[in-house]
Amino acid sequence: MSEDAVGLAAVTVLAVLEQAYFSLQVIYARRKYSVSPPATTGPPEFERIFRAQANCSEYFPIFITVLWMSGLFFSQGASSVCGLLYLYGRFRYFRGYSQSAQGRLAPLYFSAQVLWVLIGFSCVGVLLAFCRVYLALDLIGRLTEALRLT
Repeated sequence: MSEDAVGLAAVTVLAVLEQAYFSLQVIYARRKYSVSPPATTGPPEFERIFRAQANCSEYFPIFITVLWMSGLFFSQGASSVCGLLYLYGRFRYFRGYSQSAQGRLAPLYFSAQVLWVLIGFSCVGVLLAFCRVYLALDLIGRLTEALRLT
């Protein structure tokens, strides 16, 4: 079983490491700008780094959930590639937001689009599995037969 999900597991490990990196950046920013916990406000430079990390953390559970659902029910390969693209987008988002509030927008839209693709893959995969398991209806098989007849 573990070999069957190695792509998803690798992306998950990278995602956790990315979250750890973002958290470390907040720690360094706290030291640099003298913002002691539990304070979350300070110079704009600190606040942008803090918000970038918080925003990435807020989306992390959604990302991990749809990554695995998409990978298990739709396609591990396509889901893993989407996962890598999402992580790249979130890294660009973090870096852009850290430099300026405007710098977050393009990477935010990119990563949101990738997340919606994973959500779509998850929905299609779960629907197909549900039909196959609970309705004894193989939609992919029927579609394949219909295409052969045309």
